[in-house]
Amino acid sequence: MDRKTRDILEILENDARSSYEDISALVDMTPEEVQKRIHQLEKAKIIRKYKTVIDWELAGEDYVYAIIELKVTLERKQGYQGIAERLYRFPEVRSVRLLSGEHDIALTVRGKSMKQVAFFVAEKIATLEQVHNTATHFVLKTYKEDGLIMEEPEHVKRLPVSP
Repeated sequence: MDRKTRDILEILENDARSSYEDISALVDMTPEEVQKRIHQLEKAKIIRKYKTVIDWELAGEDYVYAIIELKVTLERKQGYQGIAERLYRFPEVRSVRLLSGEHDIALTVRGKSMKQVAFFVAEKIATLEQVHNTATHFVLKTYKEDGLIMEEPEHVKRLPVSP
């Protein structure tokens, strides 16, 4: 991958709404060349999706997120792929990752309440034949998501000390 392509990808990863004109000025290409390169990257599935990071709490919607760690038994001839495919088909599952360490797979799950997430884990995930152990960690607060700081820190102003 050449440097200009990498730069285009990094620009889009940081801000998917960047225009061809804005990108072209940063990578020393014409807007038409940028458009063509982005189209090639989309066609090759290097660019998989354009995403918006939403602060659902600020929008007034209450969602509960949890990280679910799983210990699993591998299926013959499929390895982790078979169980991963079963897991990522659930609409509640936002991500599936293969891990090193004590657990094999980590899921990010979203629901409307802690109870809903707990029932999902108990009824849909823990009952899968390949799943031997689950550990559920509820997300209490998200400080940074996809490289974006979700809440700017408040700066405390110190009062001047008088002599």
